Amino acid sequence: MADLRASGLGGVPKGQTADRPASPSIGDVFYNGTFGNLEIYTSQGWVASSAPATSPISVVATNQPSGRAFNNGQASVAFSGGPGGGFASEFIVTPSPSTSPSTFTGSSSPITVTGLQSSQQYTYTVQAKNNFGTSVASSASSGVTATTVPQAPSISATSGDAQAIITITPGATGGSSITQYSIISNPATTTQTTSNTTYTFTGLANGTAYTFTATATNANGTSTSSSASNSVTPAAPFSASYLVIAGGGGGGNGYSGSGGGGAGGYRTSFGTSGGGASAESAASLYPGQTYTITVGAGGAGTPLNGGDSNSGSNSSISGSGLTTITSNGGGRGANGSSSNQALSGGSGGGGGSAARGAGGAGTPNQGFDGGAATNSNGGGGGGGAGAVGSPAGAGGGQGGNGGTGVASSITGSSVTRGGGGGGGNYSSSSGSGGNGGGGAGGGDGGNGSTNTGSGGGGGGYASGPGGNGGSGIIILRYPNTFSVSVGAGLTTGVLNQAVGSNERYTTFTGGTGTISFS
Repeated sequence: MADLRASGLGGVPKGQTADRPASPSIGDVFYNGTFGNLEIYTSQGWVASSAPATSPISVVATNQPSGRAFNNGQASVAFSGGPGGGFASEFIVTPSPSTSPSTFTGSSSPITVTGLQSSQQYTYTVQAKNNFGTSVASSASSGVTATTVPQAPSISATSGDAQAIITITPGATGGSSITQYSIISNPATTTQTTSNTTYTFTGLANGTAYTFTATATNANGTSTSSSASNSVTPAAPFSASYLVIAGGGGGGNGYSGSGGGGAGGYRTSFGTSGGGASAESAASLYPGQTYTITVGAGGAGTPLNGGDSNSGSNSSISGSGLTTITSNGGGRGANGSSSNQALSGGSGGGGGSAARGAGGAGTPNQGFDGGAATNSNGGGGGGGAGAVGSPAGAGGGQGGNGGTGVASSITGSSVTRGGGGGGGNYSSSSGSGGNGGGGAGGGDGGNGSTNTGSGGGGGGYASGPGGNGGSGIIILRYPNTFSVSVGAGLTTGVLNQAVGSNERYTTFTGGTGTISFS
């Protein structure tokens, strides 16, 4: 029971907290001996009439994601007033990590916090304030991650036949997974949607220039629009013939017989391909589209002081909408003075006598196998694009002859390329290089011819070095209504040269770079 005797405060009732009147009215006063405060009953309950507010309790933050712009997240921070303190006229919420502004105020719970960084986790503390002072901060809330709509993506485009291939680079997700991209063309056709970052935008008019913009959507809403893509003009494809030859393999070194290098892989749509294969289908290319050309280098032959020879490097043509055309580098020839093995490749390298090794295997539809080493003096010939390399002891000498290449008239004249390197021999009877630029075996193995993809010859005698493989070549033949432009990094031999009555050709003789047709 409250003690209603005079309290020294004009008859105000007094007692412990539990002694407060059971059914007070707003404006009633009570001297609380528990806290040593004169209290007054308000709409918010009993509060000290002349004391600072105490720290709020039960702080709970809730993310408010829907429709919020990227990096402008929002949270609602709810709390209860602390017991025993004075009436609070204002509450102060402080996020951690810090924001701008660093605090948010309100007269009651909850208080909204804005400007939060997307995908960032925040905790919150609350202080109470009145005329008598500001409380210490409350205990922090649990961490809550701010989520928003995604960041705007970026977009690029390449042309096709009445279509464009769109590539989207996503921005940040906003803390929630992106579920859809919407793509808009300019001039407008339709708005097309996809969940993938690569998309074919159809329904375009050939000959009309287009740009594209994109938005990203997650569970919270849709981003702002991307910047416009590059401009592309859809066009019908044209047919281009090709010859793609990789670099030839290097020949092995001597002492006893070493293997010749295999020819680089030989692929063409104009005549016979390597390995006895028929012509492949011509490539469908698009004006304005960028394509990447790589011309493979020949593999180094085994040096005089030993080591291993190297296989040749691949040659290739690639680009959006084109199935990559790759010819494999020719396999290296085996050393005659060690147990290393000939390697497979476009055409296989010849085996070495020390290991009595088999030749490397050729790639189907690109080249043939290398010849085996069957005795202690001779190495096998490297495989050619048109025939297997001879084994040691065959072809009129102890070193095997390199396999022959394949003739092509893609440039208007018949040229044979892709010969295998000849095998070396301990004596003077080394193998000859295959027709098509193959290097001959010998005391020092001969180098394969440049831009034929031919194999290097195997070395003979004690420590005779192997020959280097010949570099590859790529030739494109296309309608004379188009011209090719060549980017940095590529070396050309003949550029946009007329051939026949209505076609042109260009030869690419080294490096890696891009081309386009107009």
